Amino acid sequence: MVGKGAMSNSIEELANTDFLFVAGSNTTEAHPVIALRMKRAVRNGATLVVVDPRKIELTRWANRHLQIRLGTDIPLYNAMARVMIEEELYDRDYVENRTEGFQQFARHVEMYTPEYASDICGISPEDIVRTAREFGAAAPKASICYTVGVTEHSCGSHNVQALANLGMMAGLFGRPNAGVNPLRGQNNVQGASDAGAIPTDLPGYQKIESPGVREKFERAWGAKLPKRRGITKITAMDQMLRGKVRAVYVMGENTVVSDPHANHAKKALEAADFLVVQDIFMTDTARLADVVLPAASFAESEGTFANSERRVQRVRPAVPPPGEAQPDVDILLQLFRRMGKPQNSRTAEDAWDEMRRLSPIHAGITYKRLDQEGGLQWPCPNEEHPGSMYLHGDDMESGMPGFFAPVDHIPPAEQPDEQYPLALTTGRRRSTYHTGTQTGRAAGFDLLVPHEFLEINPADASELSIRNGEKVRVTSRRGEVEVHANVTEKSPRGTVFMSFAFPDSTLTNALTSDAYDFITETPEFKACAVRVERIPNIQHAANGKTPSAD
Repeated sequence: MVGKGAMSNSIEELANTDFLFVAGSNTTEAHPVIALRMKRAVRNGATLVVVDPRKIELTRWANRHLQIRLGTDIPLYNAMARVMIEEELYDRDYVENRTEGFQQFARHVEMYTPEYASDICGISPEDIVRTAREFGAAAPKASICYTVGVTEHSCGSHNVQALANLGMMAGLFGRPNAGVNPLRGQNNVQGASDAGAIPTDLPGYQKIESPGVREKFERAWGAKLPKRRGITKITAMDQMLRGKVRAVYVMGENTVVSDPHANHAKKALEAADFLVVQDIFMTDTARLADVVLPAASFAESEGTFANSERRVQRVRPAVPPPGEAQPDVDILLQLFRRMGKPQNSRTAEDAWDEMRRLSPIHAGITYKRLDQEGGLQWPCPNEEHPGSMYLHGDDMESGMPGFFAPVDHIPPAEQPDEQYPLALTTGRRRSTYHTGTQTGRAAGFDLLVPHEFLEINPADASELSIRNGEKVRVTSRRGEVEVHANVTEKSPRGTVFMSFAFPDSTLTNALTSDAYDFITETPEFKACAVRVERIPNIQHAANGKTPSAD
């Protein structure tokens, strides 16, 4: 819609905004440093509105918690847009001069009255109207932040478009202390996509089908490249089962734990003729591999990371790699040599210099500057450029006007029913990082969260005769797990929550749906139907604790 998939603004700017609209982001637990900036903004007088089905920690700081029903984001955002149009709270000059498609969008949201949205979302029409008015009044010094609570739905792309519609209406793109800001879920996710680790783009978000792009990289790399974009991992998994993808190389991802419908993911990898896993530990995925290449961790490597705000920073080894482990770049360069394609690069800095020669947005970021300045934000087109605190300053990064996208409510692909009456949503916890590949090996974390637990509302627990700390069985159409119950008001009635950080005892993603967003093929981790049953006569784990009921 605007030309770049990244935070339009910077983390530090969040502290200086007047209105924070945080959607689908458990920021204090998943992005604690960014959450500190949000708290600072609140202390400075900013209004904070949190959109989340769960009563997350950040709601304690919020002026308003819009506790929508799971998977009902779009009606809320469309209704807010309708109010802003009806009451002329949008930035008319900005819309007329920097966007297109507004009239069609305005006609589209006419049906999304606050009352209509209220029936779908489960929040009051008055809260919708009040939020729209406050948002419009604070703009353009307002900031929208979101993360996987918005994107990991079968309509995740449309959820993001609905938020971007609000951002353009309010004139938030290209303004300081404002913007629409996706917060990245793991370290260097932004850097990986910047470097072309996505099937649609080459480094620097250059489309493989764009005129001259493929030819430029072919000259640089001395190889012919495909004329068409690649496939996503979701498609690749299906192709493995069909025998069309026969060799698989997994770097730094515990796929059989992190993927939805985990049993399907495992069968797909087992169906491949040859599986290589490059990782720092012998993960569940590595145990399936024909070859395991032991990689060095971040603390043993040389290179760069790019964080959520597009800031490229240097990484330097603090200790040498243990045993036979080697940095990723060294492993890859050795493979090139052994496969008869030696590269000009010899070091991580050489690889970075190649990237900045080929990627215009990184051209001005040198190791020397990173050492002297501590980090630079792309786009940084030349070595005199200071880096970009925010994007879309004079024009949208696409080089075209921003375009409004009329989108409609699409419910989660799998709805609760008589057989599976509850909705399961998943996410991260502060003390257990992602799939537990790293934190699961640190004994201290056991004192904080000793095992997985199912957050369940007291009303649901009472109906099922479940007491806090008891072990329960959670079953979906794809699998079942046993887990301890945490009876808590954090989860609304009808919705339960689990993380996926304890795969050895509780493989949460054995339950999750194989539905996915039809544009990006992002899995719908945030909603699937489950049944929860009490397991009689099983109490607390012998060596662990379950958090007390709220």
